[in-house]
Amino acid sequence: MFFSLITSAAALLSLVAIPSAQAARLDVVVGGPGVLKFNPEFVTAAVGDKVVFSFRQKNHTATQSSLANPCTKAPGGFDSGFVPVPDSNTGGPYPPAEFTVKDLKPVWVYCAQGSHCSAGMVFAINPGPGQFAQFKSAATGSSAAAPAAAPTSAAGSTDFKVVVGGPGKLLYDPANIKAKVGDTITFEFHQKNHTVTQSTFANPCRALGLTSTTGQVGFDSGFVPVADSETTFPTWTIRVNDTTPIWGYCRQGNHCGQGMVFAVNSVDTGPNSFDAFQAKAKSVNGTSGASPTTAPTSGALSKGIGCWFTLVMVGIVTGLTL
Repeated sequence: MFFSLITSAAALLSLVAIPSAQAARLDVVVGGPGVLKFNPEFVTAAVGDKVVFSFRQKNHTATQSSLANPCTKAPGGFDSGFVPVPDSNTGGPYPPAEFTVKDLKPVWVYCAQGSHCSAGMVFAINPGPGQFAQFKSAATGSSAAAPAAAPTSAAGSTDFKVVVGGPGKLLYDPANIKAKVGDTITFEFHQKNHTVTQSTFANPCRALGLTSTTGQVGFDSGFVPVADSETTFPTWTIRVNDTTPIWGYCRQGNHCGQGMVFAVNSVDTGPNSFDAFQAKAKSVNGTSGASPTTAPTSGALSKGIGCWFTLVMVGIVTGLTL
């Protein structure tokens, strides 16, 4: 009887240990010099396995989508955010993002940078027979455009270019634009390390998700470091969905408090004008925000939109500040 109990206990411990012992690490390279691709493009994984995305040049994401909509972020899906890697980084270390497989359902992923997805930069975990080819075909079939830094605007719409920062500059140029529904705004990041973060007129230097009483969460590019020597610049694009004014700021240090704010469709004069918004930002000196003021260098990175899967980012490029 004693032997039987010991044997059962040992068997139970052995069974408990099996998942941990068999968990695998599946490495996926994202991008590279002149490369718009996840390598490999799909993997077969077991529950508990870790898929580790290793980001290479230039600036890519690993963003969850769906089979039906390959180039659109899935509600509640994970998103690494943009991970810029300079051309000068030829030997690593390369910033990773880790995803733990929770079940055996297919997981669909794409790069949200410009038209990278429509150029075929997609990835899958556990696709069914023929499904990955279907997924990639749907992504590339949505646009025949060549790889570009910013998406092509729809017919009749305009893509506005806004330069963010630059040597010795704490500004968006232009900082105040008029756009119609369907237009896009492409932010081109220059030196040193800035963000494009949505706020409100009442709280110019605080992220919208921290001040909204309706549960609304604003957009946020995340920190985008650009070295002084860089001659090519990463971009990030938003689409205008209505004519309601959009307010934004840079959440690096006290950049907002020094007037680094922008607006879309603000009124020209009066108490709710762009000038009034910028003056309000300067009056609080950027101290009203509870957002992080420096780029993360390790640990968990999250973006507060929905319930995302566990996505841990470590070793992000160290932030450069003015």
